[in-house]
Amino acid sequence: MLAFIVILLIVGLIAGAIARLLVPGRDPMGVLQTMGLGVVGSFVGGFLENLVFLHSVSLFALHPSGILGSIIGSIIVLLISRIFGGRRKRRA
Repeated sequence: MLAFIVILLIVGLIAGAIARLLVPGRDPMGVLQTMGLGVVGSFVGGFLENLVFLHSVSLFALHPSGILGSIIGSIIVLLISRIFGGRRKRRA
């Protein structure tokens, strides 16, 4: 179980970094946020893979995908976060 979590975090970091490189624009994120982007993207990619190839929409079918699905899912999550996140202004 611990090995699964470590692999998920490593794949998440790689997928998040590649997604940030492929999508033009500035994203002020740290390493942990990039890893979180990749992990969430992995589950989004797994859901989309299940939806496209297995034709079932089930909450219990939520699973992480491979590296390619993780990158695609991370790109989708990054674009959605840009749309709904907007620019946050800091107060002095």
